[in-house]
Amino acid sequence: MRRQWNAKKLLAFVATCPPGTPVAFVEQIYATRLLGANYDFALHGGGNTSFKCTAPDLFGDPVETLFVKASGCDMAQASAGDFVCLDLAKLRRLDRDMELDDEAMAHFFSTATVRPHPRRPSIETLLHAFLPFVCVDHTHPAAVLALTNRNDAKQCVKKAFSTPVGFLPYAATGIGCGRAVAAAVRVMPECKGVIIGHHGLVTWGSAAAEAYRATVDLVTEAEAWLEKHRSRTIAVTHDAAAVGRAKERYRSLAPLIRGRLMPPSADDGGRRRGVSMAHLADKGLLSLLDAPEALSAAVSTPLTPDYIIRIGRLPLLIERPILDDGDRFRAQIAAACEVWRGDHDSFVKKYSGRQTVVRQTDGHLPRVVLIPGVGVVCAGPSAKDAAAAADITAQGLAVKRMIFETGGTYRDLDDSHCFDMEFRSYQRAKLPSDDATGALQGRIVLVTGAAGAIGSGLCASLIEKGCQVAIADLPGGALDALVNECVGRFGADRIVPVTMDVTDEASVHDGFGKIVERFGGLDAVVVNAGIAHVATLAAMKLEAFRRLERVNTEGTLLTMREAARIFTLQNCGGDIVLISTKNVFAPGASFGAYSATKAAAHQIARIAALELAGIDVRVNMVAPDAVFSHGAQKSGLWATVGPDRMKSRGLDQKGLEEYYRNRNLLKTKVTAAHVAAAVEFFLERLTPTTGATIPVDGGLPDATPR
Repeated sequence: MRRQWNAKKLLAFVATCPPGTPVAFVEQIYATRLLGANYDFALHGGGNTSFKCTAPDLFGDPVETLFVKASGCDMAQASAGDFVCLDLAKLRRLDRDMELDDEAMAHFFSTATVRPHPRRPSIETLLHAFLPFVCVDHTHPAAVLALTNRNDAKQCVKKAFSTPVGFLPYAATGIGCGRAVAAAVRVMPECKGVIIGHHGLVTWGSAAAEAYRATVDLVTEAEAWLEKHRSRTIAVTHDAAAVGRAKERYRSLAPLIRGRLMPPSADDGGRRRGVSMAHLADKGLLSLLDAPEALSAAVSTPLTPDYIIRIGRLPLLIERPILDDGDRFRAQIAAACEVWRGDHDSFVKKYSGRQTVVRQTDGHLPRVVLIPGVGVVCAGPSAKDAAAAADITAQGLAVKRMIFETGGTYRDLDDSHCFDMEFRSYQRAKLPSDDATGALQGRIVLVTGAAGAIGSGLCASLIEKGCQVAIADLPGGALDALVNECVGRFGADRIVPVTMDVTDEASVHDGFGKIVERFGGLDAVVVNAGIAHVATLAAMKLEAFRRLERVNTEGTLLTMREAARIFTLQNCGGDIVLISTKNVFAPGASFGAYSATKAAAHQIARIAALELAGIDVRVNMVAPDAVFSHGAQKSGLWATVGPDRMKSRGLDQKGLEEYYRNRNLLKTKVTAAHVAAAVEFFLERLTPTTGATIPVDGGLPDATPR
């Protein structure tokens, strides 16, 4: 393990911090970022650091304070605002024989806060407070966990380190752990760190660089000992071709798996709560899943209690999976899930009298599934959560493999500790609250024809509502610009760009496959791709009509057909919304190709509503009129239609838009945001509706559906 401390980068970082921030504190924030940037040290909100100093309270009076990282904040992105400032003297009064449950501890922390902060301080705040050092770092290094999470942990730790270190068996996170670490330091004042079984490493120093150096040096010693003591290996029995096959199998099986991992929800139109998935498959991992001598270690508790809220207590193993028969695999995973749930129910019942339990939110379903020949599937309420679970699982399997290869036997965390950490309120507070999420939060939605005016407005609105959106269109600058804009506004976690030609069966199939690879499945499809053409019937060229027919009609059919396939595999419902047009009900002269092909698409959607209701897939239509643009994005339809309409009416662009505004009953401008609102009404399932059309046209009597 190499030290990453860099004096020039530190100076540059100091310049980015708020004026007046003590340099010594900035150095600890910099060290926090260095530690967090190494996934072998801390993952997704895990780990914590602190800094002690005298600081003014709200009245300007000096107070001995502890700045400690807020619970759940990512160390890799830490800033001064991610540290909670607490009264150190008040915290240290707890270093005596008294107990606090999570709610009492959280309340106490609020009374000890020197400066208001929106987040709770780290659950390990008292560990930092009880130690007498200026800077304290607490991390979960993989190499250290490979020494501690084994039956011979004490002996391995003793042999691995030439540097004096303290060692503790597992200590319950919170006040108990804080007292135990402080006591270990008092007994062994010469130690440079304390190692905690199933938990990690604590180091310290009078300055940030000293504490950081201690962490890196101790991890380096652990790595050296492990490398020296490899005594057996798991043979790599898979090659690159096997990895490719595993990924293809995942593409075909992911919707089946997702359908089994979606928790029920009684308050969401009968649909299950959303789940996203992430897939892990490489040569080493596939070989591990094929190795009976090591597989038992893989089916075990997480490396540290911090990770239980992300991946649960135990993964689900599909033994001898039937990968070439979807129906038999579905039955196999369903049976395995029932066994897993039975075990989990017994686990919960056994410990449910403990005071730490809070309302369970995961529906008793596994979040990690091990499938030989496919790899590892990790689930979470969003793609970001699924990715976090995948990172934690990958690290866990690597550590468990290292324990096996160095002659050890993985030691599970005790079930009582697992229960405390899975259900204790302080840990659950790190996760998004169900009450804080909207009806569309986490939903996976495909929008075709996304790069146009209506499509771009749909994508922005759906992402704002919390959806994970597949932005699909033909390859080119328009799609690239929209994706870049959305990523810039919302981040990349909830966006996947998909190049898709809706007239090409292979392209549509591959596009849906990319969505499955990224998110694991699909909840809704907005069929928006379409093109226009201006010509009288007398002047209509057959090829021009066929071009519209391929996009508007066949494209609708191919998109809905592929959506139906995915929804059938998932077997947990879904939604399809067709962006139709007022021209279905009130066609316009010289617009026959568009009106006819969109009417055919509309009829396909109505038939789909009949055919898919049995699997709870609702198919509805939105019929807009005269959406000219969305921001800077101009409508492709009006780029085609506009010149003819302006010429026939003697209007310019502004006059044409005013003409269409004045012709509707409400005298209103119709926007992409209005279309998005209608789409979202259907996706939110506020009413039990399928096969319906919402006009979004300001009121056009001739276009009213009847």
